[in-house]
Amino acid sequence: MNNYDQLAMHELEVWKRNMQRKPSITDRLSKSVQIRMNRLIPEKVHHTITLAIKQMMRGVLTGAEFVNPKPKGEGTLQQLEEKVMERINFYSKTAAAEGAITGAGGILLGLADFPIWLSIKIKMLFEITALYGYDVSNFKERIYILHIFQLTFSSQQHRREVYKIIEDWPNYSKYLPEDIHQFDWRNFQQEYRDYIDLSKLLQLVPGIGAITGAYVNHRLTNKLGVTAMNAYRMRINKSLAIDGKMLN
Repeated sequence: MNNYDQLAMHELEVWKRNMQRKPSITDRLSKSVQIRMNRLIPEKVHHTITLAIKQMMRGVLTGAEFVNPKPKGEGTLQQLEEKVMERINFYSKTAAAEGAITGAGGILLGLADFPIWLSIKIKMLFEITALYGYDVSNFKERIYILHIFQLTFSSQQHRREVYKIIEDWPNYSKYLPEDIHQFDWRNFQQEYRDYIDLSKLLQLVPGIGAITGAYVNHRLTNKLGVTAMNAYRMRINKSLAIDGKMLN
């Protein structure tokens, strides 16, 4: 195993511990604050955001709005992840530019940021999935993508629950329903919104919306990409373990 593989596996172990840690006092406090903030947001705004998230996420499963990149998975781990990082950087910069434009446009454009930014993030995940050699036209791979999404944009308590699922993905995926309506959309939407609402609300504030939109979109898109990298590293490592080989 070369130096890059060793570094990648060290990063994976750190990430796994972080995914499994218990919610801190700060985590619980943030969740409490978010619940109170949600009560202050007009129901019309809640409805608009929820509908956008629901329709976009269903699009992930039906494939109607996205072109499926062909699975690759070629070369060494380092060569593969250099391509992955290039796509993460590209989409993070794209999301930052989009956030700056919508953030400068006031409330209406600020609300438009949600579906546009979602589309950017999902396209990035599709490309990352294909680079790691998985076929995004497969229904179960799209469900895996949604779990990566939840790992990134959820409370720590929910993140621990999702991590248990992807850690045992080969067994869990055997029993996945083929009906997208059986997916827990309500919980998915609420966790996602609770995680990003506070940051995105600042994007609607005149004067600082553009700066906030660019910063938040870039930071969270990059975080999603890094989460995806580790989720696939873990999956690859488990596959190798089954074959009697281990990266670490």
